[in-house]
Amino acid sequence: MSDSPTLLKTARTYAVDLLERVLATFVVAAAGVALAAGPGDMFSASFWETVAAAGIAAAASLVKGLVAKLVGNTQSASTAPRV
Repeated sequence: MSDSPTLLKTARTYAVDLLERVLATFVVAAAGVALAAGPGDMFSASFWETVAAAGIAAAASLVKGLVAKLVGNTQSASTAPRV
């Protein structure tokens, strides 16, 4: 069985990574909708504008994960250096 300090470190690392990914996804998705539908129409986007927003969000998440290798741990898609 794992010792308690290692388990707590793993749980903290997971929580930091998860929080970062959730916040980044929110920002990227909001930016994707704003780009695809335009800021004035973001609350009345069409089906194809929504699909475009999802594609933009996915592409931006991919770029974020690749950039994170330069900033954070090279073995993780997180920008946090200790993750």
